[in-house]
Amino acid sequence: MQLAVSMADHERASLVQQAVEIVSQLPEFLSFRRMLDLGGGPGLVGIAIVSAHPSMEGVIFDRPAIIKVAETFIKEYEMEDRMEVMGGDYNYDSIGEGYDMVWASNALNFARHDMDSLMKKVYDALSPGGVFVVLHEGLTHERTMPDAHVLCMMSMALMGQDMCFDQGFIADSMLRVGFKSVRSRTLDTDWGPMDLDIGRKA
Repeated sequence: MQLAVSMADHERASLVQQAVEIVSQLPEFLSFRRMLDLGGGPGLVGIAIVSAHPSMEGVIFDRPAIIKVAETFIKEYEMEDRMEVMGGDYNYDSIGEGYDMVWASNALNFARHDMDSLMKKVYDALSPGGVFVVLHEGLTHERTMPDAHVLCMMSMALMGQDMCFDQGFIADSMLRVGFKSVRSRTLDTDWGPMDLDIGRKA
């Protein structure tokens, strides 16, 4: 936990800590051997999750330029023996396979118009019994709430780039591509209410 608290600014540290709490409370956590942080950016969340596990290894996937930052943090936290990076565009490129858990936080917006294709890619990348954990906004009340997300994304929406998700959009996609079960709930975060969707593969 100390690793999470020491990283970057308060908001990022808060997300890192919350991610570790979410994943470490999964009943499958101790059996995980390999995880993917999809759209993992600088890799801080993936590094913290792997650090909280006694032996799990992890992969950070993001665009090639961003992955260079993740490599820097992996070295800084001396996680080279348990972490690796993979660069690409998740809409078109392979994300690897054989994962026991895939984590994605605020990372799926660029697949909004073809979510089922990305969701099927994640499903196929998971080992049997694998878990997909997604933390994202979920708009309600005819896309007028939560106000924090609506205001944050308003400028992009006015330019015709509405990339926010309605509540239930991600969970519905999980079910359509074959996840045997999906559990959803809303969490309080520093960014306002966020939806947590957890899909499990048979």
